[in-house]
Amino acid sequence: MTNKIKLLRMERQHLVQPADEAEYTALYRDLQPGQNVYWSGFGDPPTITHRAAFNDMEFNRKRQSRRELIKGRFAGGNLGWIVLEDLELYAVAFMKPLTKPTERQLSLLDLIRREPLTIHQMKEETGMLVKEITPALHRLQEAFLIYEDQYDGEWDRGWHMMADMFPDVDFTRFTRHTALLELLQRFARRLVVFDTKMAKSFFKLPEKDIKNAVAELADSGVLAEIDNAYILREDLDMAADYSPKPISSVFAMHRNDIMVKANEFWLKERFTHTHPDTLYYLLIDGEFRGVVAGKFRYTVEVEDVIVDLPAQDAAARKAEILCAVQQLCGEHSKISRYQGADLP
Repeated sequence: MTNKIKLLRMERQHLVQPADEAEYTALYRDLQPGQNVYWSGFGDPPTITHRAAFNDMEFNRKRQSRRELIKGRFAGGNLGWIVLEDLELYAVAFMKPLTKPTERQLSLLDLIRREPLTIHQMKEETGMLVKEITPALHRLQEAFLIYEDQYDGEWDRGWHMMADMFPDVDFTRFTRHTALLELLQRFARRLVVFDTKMAKSFFKLPEKDIKNAVAELADSGVLAEIDNAYILREDLDMAADYSPKPISSVFAMHRNDIMVKANEFWLKERFTHTHPDTLYYLLIDGEFRGVVAGKFRYTVEVEDVIVDLPAQDAAARKAEILCAVQQLCGEHSKISRYQGADLP
């Protein structure tokens, strides 16, 4: 990866200069669906770690309360938050139609069609167990037939018919293909250069569908091919006169971060270890050069920080790297080792 691409990618994602609210709103829209910090952020509003010049968790909490951010199941059936105006686009891209509904799914759908209910109320109405109700609701959610109205921090949330909550939404306005044409352009704007494996890793959609959309964007001149990857044509033209500055930064990236999710397919193979969990990946000077290994418990337990740098560089940047890890895992989490050596 050239220095031009690395720096432009860092700039586009506001890893060089944190975003103000207007810039953040545009960034969030391009990086959707928003998610919270992997494992340790369960139940929190979505955030884009390291990118905002303000408290974006509170910013998004307010957007949730106004139902400007809405919850759904998108890439791979994972929970995420999108802006309301993009519901049609993202629903069509990730929808899993309910072609063979089960009796349980139909029963719950009929209940919700009559009136919004919480899971506890569904249990009382049907006699089903929560562990039976929950997966059925998730499948209905993936089909975008129902909506979980999580606009505050309460745990017992109402489930509504999607059509009742959003009567003006038209799920025939896009096809998956036309939706992908738009999503891939947003992806390209923030990743700068990408290949179809990166897009598949992030969107969790069939690579064949992605390749077809990329081919159309390339044929129409929106994307240009460069070294078996793709870049927006306007970025290719701009990069010719772009003068990059030296990059010197370290970020610990959690596993829901777009940079990790778009590169997860090769990160897992490259950064192997014998510890129970991969906690974070280390983005050093714009490239993934390390992994933070340990366990997810009540707090994050960091057992080792492993970097893929020459020994001299690893030693010289030890304090900077450990500081980046501590910033993300929290002051109460102890880092046990660096490059396999015990820390005091």
